Amino acid sequence: MAIATLHGGLPVSLDAPTPLTLGTLPTGARLILRCRKDWRDATVSVITPEAVTLTVNAPSGRTYRIRRPADALLSIESSLPVLGEGCWRAGFARYDARW
Repeated sequence: MAIATLHGGLPVSLDAPTPLTLGTLPTGARLILRCRKDWRDATVSVITPEAVTLTVNAPSGRTYRIRRPADALLSIESSLPVLGEGCWRAGFARYDARW
């Protein structure tokens, strides 16, 4: 841990920000998740030290649960946590073609 001092002698920590992981999100947090072919929205439902269980909304209207490691890295795009690689806006699943 690096410590510097400001003018006046106050110590300031220069630690790098910790990366955002799936395990740091609270229960009920919403995120965008990369599935096989598309991107879907998900909610954190259960957090354990080893894994996080997500409730995923399918385009058919049903929901299903998946488990991911708690140390999976997240990225932030326009204040939304994103789990997966790529451009999620281009491949977001279309839920209802009528709208």
